[in-house]
Amino acid sequence: MNDWQWNHHDDWMPDDEEQPTRSRRWMGFFIGLAMGAVTLVLIIAMVAMMVSYLFVPDEDVSNPFARSEPSEADLVAANYRPSNWTATESYQLITPTPIAQDVIVEADAEYLLLNNIYERVNPSVVNIEIVGRFHAELDFIDSSGSGFVFDMNGHIVTNSHVVRDAEEILVTFFDGYIADAELVGVDDYSDLAVIRVDPAESPLVPVELGDSNTLSVGQRVIAIGNPFGLDGSMTTGIVSALGRSLPSAQLLDQNYQGYNNPSIIQVDAAVNPGNSGGPLLDSYGRVIGINTAIRTESGGFQGIAFAVPVNTMKRVIPQLISGGHAEYSWLGISTPTTERGLSMAVLAEELGFPVRYGVLVSEVFQGSPAARAGLQGGTEATQVRGVPVPRDGDIIVAINGLTVRDINDLVAYLVENTSPGDAVVLTIVRGGQTLDLDVELGVRP
Repeated sequence: MNDWQWNHHDDWMPDDEEQPTRSRRWMGFFIGLAMGAVTLVLIIAMVAMMVSYLFVPDEDVSNPFARSEPSEADLVAANYRPSNWTATESYQLITPTPIAQDVIVEADAEYLLLNNIYERVNPSVVNIEIVGRFHAELDFIDSSGSGFVFDMNGHIVTNSHVVRDAEEILVTFFDGYIADAELVGVDDYSDLAVIRVDPAESPLVPVELGDSNTLSVGQRVIAIGNPFGLDGSMTTGIVSALGRSLPSAQLLDQNYQGYNNPSIIQVDAAVNPGNSGGPLLDSYGRVIGINTAIRTESGGFQGIAFAVPVNTMKRVIPQLISGGHAEYSWLGISTPTTERGLSMAVLAEELGFPVRYGVLVSEVFQGSPAARAGLQGGTEATQVRGVPVPRDGDIIVAINGLTVRDINDLVAYLVENTSPGDAVVLTIVRGGQTLDLDVELGVRP
């Protein structure tokens, strides 16, 4: 007989397989029940441990996380040892007493001085914006600089290089008032210029002028201006050197003759683009110079700045106001170059001159004031460090009784103290003699 039957119903199966299936069902039930019980016991144990850890004190030995005291053997093995230290009962907070008021006042004296100078002088400083002739129709600002009020007639002093090519000049005062200005005059040799605003409408606060001839190296200086257009900025420093010279005119136009701007003040006060034309002040708030240039390899301030001395300004600015240009006194001589270290001290050593300072005359220009006065240049030259130097020219050692150490001293005296047509006395050394010559100064061509 066949062991298989047609499966007419879904729940049909052979009779001999029904009993094992029931056994497996009961076995799975009991295994699941056992695993649930174990899981419940573990959960209860974990809860009990957490409660014990949180609420039972550390001394309670029932806490499995409590630390036991180290034994003597443990201490020796771990290099520990008992300590007799006990904590103090209280801690005294040390509070320093305030510094005496006179000490604070003395320490802040310098800053009070600077603040006072700023409050007094800043109203005199203006921001100058320039529209060049190429951008006049576009209302485009080409450049900007600084300046300061010179008098109550609306005259403002600045640098020549700030305004010389201006088609339109805008002046912004400390209180925000903006005025149109007209160009009165420029002088490229001194890099000075004068512009003018309407005195009836403008808030004019003229500066006080000092004396640049009284300056000394190490003296405090203060600069106020508008670096990068940041109006009313103050910086401080010291006079780093005196008696520098700048080829101001040649920097503006290579066609100018080689006259240098003398008596330039070197300072370490921070001066940046936009400071040009602003005042350089002493500790009394008096103008002693006009910030004009920096020495830089990066385009920004690197610790060396230059200012035109106020005594040069005193000679040039009145001429610009009255006539629009400045005239300079002229002798009509040339001198050996001072490059390659050819100072008079070196020349005296090399050529046996009787003096170690002064101005050696190489040439006297025909028809010049020096020629008319009888000054003599050299006729015989000797090579010194590759440069031809006259052996027999006159040596100017003084002007109007004041010692002249080099050509910068001579030019500075002529610029700051004389005008064309003035008569001066030159003291010269010629051979073994010291002579005085009367010279009527001409106009620098």
